Amino acid sequence: MPRKGIMSPRLKEEIAKELGFYDVVQREGWGGIKARDAGNMVKRAIEMAERASSEQERK
Repeated sequence: MPRKGIMSPRLKEEIAKELGFYDVVQREGWGGIKARDAGNMVKRAIEMAERASSEQERK
């Protein structure tokens, strides 16, 4: 049974574009990206979540 993704498709696309491998996703799907790119994507999502969380705490 496949695991349900936590990131929305829109967020995944945004990060892939930012990190420069969205063209691979378009050609080969998410399974075509390198493990390093997937790791960088998760790292970037965590950074974004931490930044959003710290901004909420300041309010």
